Amino acid sequence: MTPIDFDAFDALTFDCYGTLIDWESGILGQIRPLLAAHGVPLPDDETLLRTFGELESEAERGPFRAYRSVLTDVALGFGRVYGFQPTDEEVTRFAASVGSWPPFPDTREALGALKDRYRLAIVSNVDDDLFAGSAAQLGVDFDGVVTAQQVRSYKPAPVHFHEVLRRLELPVERVLHVAQSLYHDIRPAKELGFTAVWVNRRAGREGTGATPPAEAVPDLEVRDLKTLAELATRR
Repeated sequence: MTPIDFDAFDALTFDCYGTLIDWESGILGQIRPLLAAHGVPLPDDETLLRTFGELESEAERGPFRAYRSVLTDVALGFGRVYGFQPTDEEVTRFAASVGSWPPFPDTREALGALKDRYRLAIVSNVDDDLFAGSAAQLGVDFDGVVTAQQVRSYKPAPVHFHEVLRRLELPVERVLHVAQSLYHDIRPAKELGFTAVWVNRRAGREGTGATPPAEAVPDLEVRDLKTLAELATRR
């Protein structure tokens, strides 16, 4: 990989869930009790995450629907896979849980350091009200937030990326995209001409967790956001 010239960028765009928010902990924190409440022997975490990723990507195909509806389908899908019927209350609770999923321990401090030097924006497959709960935990004011609800599309489709460039009023060469998912973010960002940083939160673990597998070559790979902030703000 060619070293990145961080002085070449005016803004950083971020995927949120999996990159800034620990979505795998959030997912497991909802799925485990759901299965346990119906007497389902708990599979290992990687199996649960892989099932989530498969159900989510399937639910996001076709005409656009709100992310709450996507998560409703995911909860019902777990019921189909493991042979139980979730209650309406369980489905509603699962679909509303996103805003309470926790940030990674390094997220707030790293975003604060990056905000001192760059404009920051979000490109996320989520509803506005669900992101509002996450934003309250992230501790910075973003210069732009592009959600699936706003653009009526889900990544890896390119609409989020076109829209964030429009709102930032910057050419793609001046924007660095930062994300954990090769499938949702790194591959489409690279295809559109972004320089892309892969925050490999799953380094050292097998599989791709809650995201479908994909082949993509980032410009830089880091294990966490703290490392990126140190590199990007080094003088």
